[in-house]
Amino acid sequence: VQLQASGGGLVQPGGSLRLSCAASGSTFSINAMGWYRQAPGKQRELVAVITSGGSTNYADSVKGRFTISRPNTKNTVYLQMNSLKPEDTAVYYCAARTYGSTLYDYWGQGTQVTVSS
Repeated sequence: VQLQASGGGLVQPGGSLRLSCAASGSTFSINAMGWYRQAPGKQRELVAVITSGGSTNYADSVKGRFTISRPNTKNTVYLQMNSLKPEDTAVYYCAARTYGSTLYDYWGQGTQVTVSS
């Protein structure tokens, strides 16, 4: 499985961005896809995850502002980020977890999100 993330950039506080992650290869093996982020000097943290059944989970810090979605094609996952704050600044990574795995097996390259005026 290969993951290609895109959509990062510079946005002002209160603005919006949408990240995309396109999966290719053995996508039939993917159960869940998620977004992580890592800010300078901080540990990588889970932002949002969506399973093949459509269940979602969010970090408390982004609930009500971010929405993860995965259209029926199952090969792309989106992260709609609204009401962005400076503390959302980080490198965002998409990841995929295969059936039977408890860890994320595949990772995309990071995409930088910078929230600044």
